[in-house]
Parts: sequence; C-alpha cells; structure tokens
Amino acid sequence: MSSFDGYIVSPTLGDRRLTERVSGTDQDGSNVETSVTVERPLALFLNSREIVTLMTIGDYPECLAVGYLLNQNMLGNDDVLTAVEYDEEADAVVVRTQRETDFEEKLAKQTRTSGCALGTVFGDIMETFEDTVLDPGARIRTSWLYALTKRINTTPSLYLEAGAIHGCVLCETDRPLIYMEDVGRHNAVDKIAGYMYLNDISPAGKVFYTTGRLTSEMVIKTVQMNIPVLISRSGFTAWGVDLARQANLTLIGRARGNRFVALAGEHRIVYDADPNAASDEPAGAGRKAATADS
Repeated sequence: MSSFDGYIVSPTLGDRRLTERVSGTDQDGSNVETSVTVERPLALFLNSREIVTLMTIGDYPECLAVGYLLNQNMLGNDDVLTAVEYDEEADAVVVRTQRETDFEEKLAKQTRTSGCALGTVFGDIMETFEDTVLDPGARIRTSWLYALTKRINTTPSLYLEAGAIHGCVLCETDRPLIYMEDVGRHNAVDKIAGYMYLNDISPAGKVFYTTGRLTSEMVIKTVQMNIPVLISRSGFTAWGVDLARQANLTLIGRARGNRFVALAGEHRIVYDADPNAASDEPAGAGRKAATADS
C-alpha cells in the first residue's frame, strides 16, 4: 500500500512496471525520451467461470477484480468471499465465494459504455439502481470542494509523470482518502469499490471525485457504491445528468480552481466560501480537462 501526505492510498509511484521510457522525436525533429503508461491484460475469474479480461496498469489487481464484480452486480452484500487469489505469472485473479454463481444471462447481455479502454456493463445496467436511496442529509460544502480539487490536482501522480491515465478519489469532507489511477476511469472506480469492500470502509459521509467525464457509467457506479456526491473537473453527458437526477445524486462538473457547475442534487451544496477568495490551481497542475472535456 502506498501513501502520500495523509492519503490511505495514493497513486502508485516508483513502480517501474507501470511506466516505460520510450524514445522518439519531437516537433523539431529532435530526439526525445518520454515516459508512457503501461497497460496489460488481467483475466478475471469468479469461482470456476472466466468473466472478462480487463486492460489495466496492473496495480491493486485484487481490488480491481472485487470492485468490478460488485459494480456489475455479480457480487452482492450477502456474498461471502472465501479467497481472492492473484497469479502474477498468469495475469489472472480468481475470486471465490461460498455460494455457487451462474451468470450466463448477464454475460450474454452486455453494453459497451463510453469509458475509455472499452468499458462494458453486463446484464441489466439499471438492476438495483432504482431501488438505491442515497443519503438525503449528506452535504458538500464549497469550502471542501475548493480544497479537494486543489489538493487532488497537485498530488504527485502517474498522470503527471506519463499521462494517458485517469484518476478517481474517495474523499471525506475536505480530505482525499483513496486515490487510484488506471487507463480507464471505470477501472479506477472499481479499484476503489473493491478496496472499500475488502477493508470494510463505509460510504457514509463520502464524496467521489473523478478526472474523467460524468457519463452514465460513472453515475451508475457511484450510485451502486451508495455515495451521494460525484465531482469531476471534466464535463457531463446528457444521460449522466438524467440518471443523476433520477437517483438524487449530487453531480458537480467542470470543477477546477474556484469554479464548478452542478446539474443535479444541488440541494446538498452548502455555499460557505467566497469563490473570489479561493486560490486557483498552479499552472503546472493542469490536466487536459482544464481546457477541454476528456
């Protein structure tokens, strides 16, 4: 487990398996060497059944596997895990449960999502969605929001080292707790879901942050995790907004520096800070989404 300045989990830095140095030329024809993000396959088995092969940077494979199954409704709150086994040589994770599992119908019906690296949702994507009740008393203070966006976007990360990667962060009040990165934001959120499950971390009082777009997939996964507030420095899709309003999820996008736009669940926002007094992000901390949605 890695940590940085108060994080429970922070971006995995210094692991040379996650990035490579590659030589090339720049716009002037000069020789350059740069870091690029590595992606590798991870086969996921639930008991004896192979479910999917995920493309991932390769850190926290057990958390990714468990979180994926939770967010696909293939694991329920009443399931008891007997083992989560990672075989590095085989690039595979096996999740074992006490009960028998059978997901032929779910596996036969799949929806490609807008997530990069070809996100997929199996089965009925609205399964349990309409029955989930998010905490109506949860609040997000603008002072927390300004502090979170600045802290997260100045945290050393694989994005700042090599790019081509998304980040997701579990937060509480003005404190980021768990910061995961991966080539697809769906992987990053699944890692956090798995980590929460395996370490018995409650969603109560939590806020979720993503560097990627606020799509239907991100809204569904956040609701599945019972987290009532979702924040991004990027923009929205129409279906993402519609689903957030249906689920009573607070959806805040284009959050950078002292600016943001809320398109759902605005009643949870407490305006306790003067945006003109909030400091903007340092120029070096900017991501692509600071100028265009990504």
